Amino acid sequence: MIQSPLLLTAIIGVATALAFILDAKVRWLSRIGASLMALVLGALLSNAGLVPSSSPVYSIIEGPLTSLAIAWLLLAVNVSDLKVAGPRMVGAFLLASFGTGLGAFLGGLALTGTFGDNAWRLAGVFTGTYSGGSVNFVSVGRGVDLPDSLFAGATAADALTTGIWLAVCLTLPIWLHRFYPAAIPGEGDDVTHQEHPHPFFERVPLSTLDLANLLAVGLVLVVVSEWLGQFVPAVPSVLWLTTLALGVGHLRYFRSERGALQLGNLALHLFFVIIGIHSRVSEILVVGVEVFYFTLVVVGVHGLVVFGLGRILGMDVGSLAVASQAAVGGPSSALAVAVSREWRGLVLPGIIVGLLGYAIGTYLGFGVAFLVRGVGAGL
Repeated sequence: MIQSPLLLTAIIGVATALAFILDAKVRWLSRIGASLMALVLGALLSNAGLVPSSSPVYSIIEGPLTSLAIAWLLLAVNVSDLKVAGPRMVGAFLLASFGTGLGAFLGGLALTGTFGDNAWRLAGVFTGTYSGGSVNFVSVGRGVDLPDSLFAGATAADALTTGIWLAVCLTLPIWLHRFYPAAIPGEGDDVTHQEHPHPFFERVPLSTLDLANLLAVGLVLVVVSEWLGQFVPAVPSVLWLTTLALGVGHLRYFRSERGALQLGNLALHLFFVIIGIHSRVSEILVVGVEVFYFTLVVVGVHGLVVFGLGRILGMDVGSLAVASQAAVGGPSSALAVAVSREWRGLVLPGIIVGLLGYAIGTYLGFGVAFLVRGVGAGL
């Protein structure tokens, strides 16, 4: 068993890189996603007895490095991009987020008997991930102290449900388009997949100064948020971190910063490898099946709200499908739906609202979690 901190760090780094490589190079594995592959690789290392169950290296990655990941990802969010997405896409995304919150609330109430005190935690985590993405999944999960076994099971169930919903969003417009307004905004715009690549694999120029600034600002944000969390314990430090990062990211000086999204994604996937290392396959399978039912409730209600209420409000099916995927699967899934259905004018708006989901998902997640707990579920 590997005990050396340096060698252990190297192995975690290689596993993270391998997850991204497989996502980029192997088409059928790209449907699974780098996040789940990072978790699986970590679980394989742990269950094969190659790495220890605990290490100071894990604590550093789970603590300050993951907080840095959250800060960097939120520094990359630009709320002013809403005007580029347009009111139709923004409205569809807000509808999708409402559907997610409602589904998580109902799922938390319905499955309290199954999950007990963890029902409200899962309600918050799934609200976060199905209205923003992985960064909100991690933020809310850490904030509500979701157990490692449930963290791993929820990640696996989330990936499976996200894949199923991607297939639904690709096929539903074909069946339902006659019942919705026919016009797809910007359908004829000359926007291609190549102009808006997968957020994981976009190439951006970086200088040493850029990296130094991002590291310094990220560390300061983490330290200040931890201090505020101790000073005002009623507000979790991750909420302070979210608020401060969004605020600082909109200062003029930081609008030109590049690389925050890339650094954040990299650090976040190191965390997923650690979650995998903490997991045992048997535990993941046991809780994964039960958690999968939870995700089906959340996404099922989400879908009814998006395509049902969206129809009543007169929204076109293209905007609804792309916005739904932006919420459930993040910007890369929104990109996949827009490109696959050749809605070129929805490519950029879909990516924008997917990235902006990072900004609201954590707040929604904590809100729904405490609402479910407040009505007595899981207590």
